[in-house]
Amino acid sequence: MHMGKIMLEVNDLSTKYITRFKEDVYAVSDVSFTLEEGRSVGIAGESGCGKSTLALSLMGYYFPPLHYIKGDIIIDGQNITKMKPDDVRKNVLGTEIAYIPQAAMNALNPTRKVIRFIEDVVRAHDPKATKKDIHDLARQRFEVLNLPESTLNKHAVELSGGMKQRTVIAVSTILSPKVLIADEPSSALDVTSQKAVIKMLNDLMDMGLVKSMIFITHELPLLYNVTDDIIVMYAAQVVEKGNANQMVFDPLHPYSKGLMGSMLVPEEGTRETKLAAIPGTPPNLKKPPEGCRFAERCKYVMPQCKVYSVGYTEYGDGRGGRCLLSETELRDLYAIEN
Repeated sequence: MHMGKIMLEVNDLSTKYITRFKEDVYAVSDVSFTLEEGRSVGIAGESGCGKSTLALSLMGYYFPPLHYIKGDIIIDGQNITKMKPDDVRKNVLGTEIAYIPQAAMNALNPTRKVIRFIEDVVRAHDPKATKKDIHDLARQRFEVLNLPESTLNKHAVELSGGMKQRTVIAVSTILSPKVLIADEPSSALDVTSQKAVIKMLNDLMDMGLVKSMIFITHELPLLYNVTDDIIVMYAAQVVEKGNANQMVFDPLHPYSKGLMGSMLVPEEGTRETKLAAIPGTPPNLKKPPEGCRFAERCKYVMPQCKVYSVGYTEYGDGRGGRCLLSETELRDLYAIEN
């Protein structure tokens, strides 16, 4: 398997929220993965599994209620967890790693023109940048991304939802970050606008304006069309990762399998497809269970699943999972079922 230059390496990252009642909520636990230049990884899982918290945690810029516990975040060779918050803000955010938040289209201040946001972003990193330099950069970038130049002089209220979203993406990536995190960037849009947003993200990657991408969503089939690899999270942990094809058509972890079974994949057609729900609810992250976090909802659960803590196992070929059963045992189990 060809390895490109590693843009992002995450080792054993754990973060938590501290509530106003001083309770700890362990929102990200022991997450590890790598992301190579030119590749995109999708992060999927149901609401509350830790996807968006992971996105915020990867920025390395912590402010309450989010707190860093342990682990490394290495972007293009530099470990940002060892840096001062101010240095991260000045030298990392925007240039090394950029973030498109959920509901990003509501992030634009309605009283300001689009070009003012771009001026703010550029000047935060280069205080000496002239108005003309910034305008030229913005004009070229908007042109390349098929956004009309007139957008620069508009206020957010003058743009449609899809245009707002694409404008936010253009502003967020104006400094050509090495890693772009897109947190559910298309969830509030109609299908046509969704397609435009996804095309834009892919264009940014193809042109090398963004070196690598993390795409977060709860819709696994959407990731199949957008990303190279997929990570499935459950109750703050990574439970499985593999390439998009494996994860959509051949999921191994019982949770990934349940997640896929609860969705329609257009490639498989819709005739006679029974959608399966996963019973139960995720565990409380204030007091995560000792054993496997999915045990209470897993139909293949064994007594030992509730006792032993389950580590993440590499299956080989970039694939791996967090289950007491091996890859072979899981496959045998599913074969018997079918």
